[in-house]
Amino acid sequence: MFQYVVNGFDSPTEDALAHRMAVRPVHLDFIKAYKARGEFLMGGAHLDADGRMCGSTVILQFDTPEGIQTYEANEPYITQKVWERYTITPFRIANV
Repeated sequence: MFQYVVNGFDSPTEDALAHRMAVRPVHLDFIKAYKARGEFLMGGAHLDADGRMCGSTVILQFDTPEGIQTYEANEPYITQKVWERYTITPFRIANV
């Protein structure tokens, strides 16, 4: 299995949260499809000091390395520019 941590960081603009909330239903539907296939392991929102969403972390796994490329090309928070920047890091979940 190929596992990855995706960290996305929203734009610091005033309308960033409103833009995130507008795209969020599409993002959640997208992630639910990955969960149904067993490719989404966990994820959630980054919160600022006031408890407002300002980014995301997603942990994914794929049978092949091409899986992350497909995810990156189609993730709504990327394609609709909710995340100003993001990182994708290869990851291995500890077997404990």
